[in-house]
Amino acid sequence: MAPLRFDVISLFPQAFEALASLGVIGRAFAAGIVSLKIHNPRDYVSDAYRKVDDEPYGGGAGMVLKPEPVFFAFESIPIHGRRRVLMMTPQGKPLDQCDLRRWSLDYDQLVLLCGHYEGFDERIRSLVDEEISLGDFVLTGGELPAMVVINGVVRLLPGTVGSQESLLEESHTDLLLEHPHYTRPAEFRGMKVPDVLRSGNHLEVAKWREKQRQLRTRDRRPDLYERWFDKQRRQS
Repeated sequence: MAPLRFDVISLFPQAFEALASLGVIGRAFAAGIVSLKIHNPRDYVSDAYRKVDDEPYGGGAGMVLKPEPVFFAFESIPIHGRRRVLMMTPQGKPLDQCDLRRWSLDYDQLVLLCGHYEGFDERIRSLVDEEISLGDFVLTGGELPAMVVINGVVRLLPGTVGSQESLLEESHTDLLLEHPHYTRPAEFRGMKVPDVLRSGNHLEVAKWREKQRQLRTRDRRPDLYERWFDKQRRQS
């Protein structure tokens, strides 16, 4: 199977150097499960200052990323099978686990656009399939969100993590948060591992874990719990 290819358009290619050495993500790159290419818009301008930004029409603070360098960088990227173009922007849809899983399953290539300065020239959005945000806050650029997307997608690819089963039980896979985990010793500073986990009764352990997932989600993320509850009600 051909590796999933990431192409990142960024003014700061060095920001992505650590990805190739980060635990299981780094091993996925080394094993050829995934590949990463960085494209710097500054390489596609001809003036001596490698200028990629300019003042906004209509006035205002900050500088805006010009369309030409981004378009030229984008157009230099070869298409590899099923491709999806993502823009990292605080105006985008909040990222969730379903997005990461969909991209890991449905596409052979993900192109990530990282903004800087005051933002993108609006015409750059014509290149994009989806706009993605990490949440209701603003960062200095799109590199960190892009690395989050890469990390989140790569860990879902077959061969990246040791156990695919662990991916099915973790937080947000089906809206619920993950259940509590315990390991040895059975008691530490008066805090004991629940008896059911030491019982050897796998059916009771599964019931306990499912109940804990529901309770933890209800208490910590009532918004997710409401969505999960509505889904259960529709399916019943």
